[in-house]
Amino acid sequence: MEDAYAKSVAEVLEAFGVDRTKGLTDSQVEQHARLYGKNVLPQEESTPFWKLVLKQFDDLLVKILIAAAVISFLLARMNGETGLSAFLEPSVIFMILAANAAVGVITETNAEKALEELRAYQADIATVLRNGCFSILPATELVPGDIVEVGVGCKVPADMRMVEMFSHQLRVDQAILTGESCSVAKELESTSAMNAVYQDKTNILFSGTVVVAGRARAVVIGVGSNTAMGSIRDAMLRTEDEATPLKKKLDEFGTFLAKVIAGICILVWVVNIGHFRDPSHGGFVRGAIHYFKVAVALAVAAIPEGLPAVVTTCLALGTKRMARLNTIVRSLPSVETLGCTTVICSDKTGTLTTNMMSVSKVCVVRSVHQRPMTDEYSISGTTFAPEGFIYDAGGLQLEFPPQSPCLLHLAMCSALCNESTLQFNPDKKCYEKIGESTEVALRVLVEKVGLPGFDSMPSALNMLTKHERASYCNRYWENQFRKISILEFSRDRKRMSVLCSRKQQEIMFSKGAPESIMARCTHILCNDDGSSVPLTMDIRNELEARFQSFAGKDTLRCLALALKRMPPGQQSISYADEANLTFIGLVGMLDPPREEVRDAIHSCMSAGIRVIVVTGDNKSTAESLCRQIGAFEHLDDFAGYSYTASEFEGLPPLERTNALQRMVLFSRVEPSHKKMLVEALQTHNEVVAMTGDGVNDAPALKKADIGIAMGSGTAVAKSASDMVLADDNFATIVAAVAEGRAIYNNTKQFIRYMISSNIGEVVCIFVAAVLGMPDTLIPVQLLWVNLVTDGLPATAIGFNKPDVNIMTVKPRKVNEAVVSGWLFFRYLVIGGFVWWFVYSENGPGLPYSELVNFDSCSARQTSYPCSIFEDRHPSTVSMTVLVVVEMFNALNNLSENQSLLVIHPWSNLWLVGSIILTMLLHVAVLYIEPLAALFSVSPLSWAEWKIVLYLSFPVILIDEVLKLFSRSPRGRRFPLRLWRRDILPKESRDN
Repeated sequence: MEDAYAKSVAEVLEAFGVDRTKGLTDSQVEQHARLYGKNVLPQEESTPFWKLVLKQFDDLLVKILIAAAVISFLLARMNGETGLSAFLEPSVIFMILAANAAVGVITETNAEKALEELRAYQADIATVLRNGCFSILPATELVPGDIVEVGVGCKVPADMRMVEMFSHQLRVDQAILTGESCSVAKELESTSAMNAVYQDKTNILFSGTVVVAGRARAVVIGVGSNTAMGSIRDAMLRTEDEATPLKKKLDEFGTFLAKVIAGICILVWVVNIGHFRDPSHGGFVRGAIHYFKVAVALAVAAIPEGLPAVVTTCLALGTKRMARLNTIVRSLPSVETLGCTTVICSDKTGTLTTNMMSVSKVCVVRSVHQRPMTDEYSISGTTFAPEGFIYDAGGLQLEFPPQSPCLLHLAMCSALCNESTLQFNPDKKCYEKIGESTEVALRVLVEKVGLPGFDSMPSALNMLTKHERASYCNRYWENQFRKISILEFSRDRKRMSVLCSRKQQEIMFSKGAPESIMARCTHILCNDDGSSVPLTMDIRNELEARFQSFAGKDTLRCLALALKRMPPGQQSISYADEANLTFIGLVGMLDPPREEVRDAIHSCMSAGIRVIVVTGDNKSTAESLCRQIGAFEHLDDFAGYSYTASEFEGLPPLERTNALQRMVLFSRVEPSHKKMLVEALQTHNEVVAMTGDGVNDAPALKKADIGIAMGSGTAVAKSASDMVLADDNFATIVAAVAEGRAIYNNTKQFIRYMISSNIGEVVCIFVAAVLGMPDTLIPVQLLWVNLVTDGLPATAIGFNKPDVNIMTVKPRKVNEAVVSGWLFFRYLVIGGFVWWFVYSENGPGLPYSELVNFDSCSARQTSYPCSIFEDRHPSTVSMTVLVVVEMFNALNNLSENQSLLVIHPWSNLWLVGSIILTMLLHVAVLYIEPLAALFSVSPLSWAEWKIVLYLSFPVILIDEVLKLFSRSPRGRRFPLRLWRRDILPKESRDN
């Protein structure tokens, strides 16, 4: 029943055919169960494990690699090869792909846990009225129309419409659903609000929320999926995971590279059709197979097999560094996504604030003989911890607060006129509340005021254990006074009173809304001497002005406290006794902003990242917070920057687009609005990070490019997120963004390194095949170069130090190509250089004509033996030159555009170490006989090593010249214009 909030109690009961005094009959229960289903969130079928595994191989480059590995194995078997040589290449490729798939499967399995953990917020049991009798039943057996009774501490078992109240008020904590920092008062009257959101439905109890005060009966109007929790589940199911910007760019480049590979392979095979019948091949079919092997070698050379593993390793290293920043990464790709985040949509309650109501200001009357007549104190501390100090209007700390009569009596009243509990949780190592947040805030104030008569009180209290310290001062007052009678808080009175006795003296303490308490006060307590004097109109006006300042400008939640001496021996109090009160003071409390948030907001602004505050609280409260944290800095008028959800939905399309570009605050929202905001920002090409801690945040966390949950948040929010802030600190996000940017820069560098190295290999094989020269590098040698000599330095590039100005530049554009046209031009030059020098030293010194006609050697008269074409020496020199060139190329990639004279090699010792290790492994392959035979290489002499270095070192000089050219904007313009249309993928060209 979707509009139950707008109907009267009688209309709702009539719709379900239920009598509020008897409940449903058994036949009605059966009928409603068939009609509406069970009160459980349906279990979604999880993706089969085999499908998750297959999904990891749904990538074009991966498919090409698998095909290359299979074809390589089949060709080896057709040529009669057996043992290790036939299995080596395909085995290594499959092992790399399997490792990468394992990481993907683990990541996706974690994501499905969010839906399972949502069920934890469903109640287990319910007190139900059926057939005229109350019984306790499993909550899963509830059906719409059931009459359910709830009380303090009850978890609401289904969505229900209030029908009867047995206490003066019923308050519900629905923060997990709406994000509201305070509990909400429920009522019986219908709501007439248009486009009502959860916060407007004050007569509805939502499934999974908790009753914190009062007792009432309600009729079930929605079960299972037809509840507020069910709508969150449905929203999460409808949300598909978005590919990260880096993944999109790699996919684009992979598609482009695959087309290039296919074209080159076909071209090599076609241009060599004339060589298929050469005698050296032993027939047309064998010749075709030979050049097919060359095409396969090209595919292996062009695809950086180690790229998935190196990307995963670099991201994993980033997660380790981020763990030191209190950021737990649940999804590896999200590490990189942080680097290009342009908008952070931050939940207010619990993220920007502590979600712990705290008294921040106190106003008392100093004296009627001085002006101003009132004194104002500020209280430090932003959590439930009994730690903080009291400062006077001049900013001086009060050494002994209990010496002030008004503060002493405020502490008494706050401790006694209170039904909450403050305790220390040793497992979580923090202070926790039981009951109303406002009452717990008063308990913490009592602890900060301390006790009278002990000059060493502050130091003495600090010697207590945290468990004892939690309520030491409160317990002192509760032991000093004996509670006799209580008048509970009611909505019409807006106050609560308690009668206490101490040493044959009866005192009534009252607390409540300032307008309610002050209207019943006839005297005031003076802070100067503790005397009680009549409350004059002047004093009343000044107190009214202070109240308006607290509630208006500071948007504090205000309570007034008062007392009254009662006749000796009185054992009960009535509403009539709540008159002729003596005013003690006014307290203002708020859900305070975290101390470090303001600096974090400024850091985001300087980094080009916009912060949008998203909250379920009302507009004025949220705007006050935005002022405090600096989100509204330099703004006098908030129009166009602050919107409620209903205001935003009512905007025409063009105005809504403009609002999205300027928005700083989005208030009075429910879960669907948060997800809507994320989707709207994403359609404008924003990369959105969403923070949150409640169940209500889960759909938006899942939809965002990167979902960030709070460590103290709900399990649902954490499971739906990409990363978790262990310290719940918004400032940690800023540090994580800097780390994400550094990781992306390093990822980009090693991708470019691997691709530039592979271009050199492709040019070697392609030109040799087109010109009809002998094979320079066989597939197993290419695999060695790609995996070992490329893989280790590429991984070490992930340790490059971040740039100093990394958080003062704007986020990179989402459509920025990993390899731009200019870089492709640079790498083609380097690749061409590799091929040129590999072929410039032809061991036997053969004429060019003989080299390109090597296939027909056996059918011609030659001055040399044909066996020289099977000599392993030329390919060994070629392979070694390629390896050494790539080591120098790794040094080039310490920075994209900075010279090695500016960023020295020893700035990344991991890279230097990986180069040394790679060269040691290569030397081992050359000089250890079993390995040399496996890779078809032979040892090199010292003279040959000198030639290798002589031919390789110029790659440093060439790239230094290209970097110099790249640093000049004019220099880059021509190559970009020349290469963009021919080289880049279509999408990148369009962008």
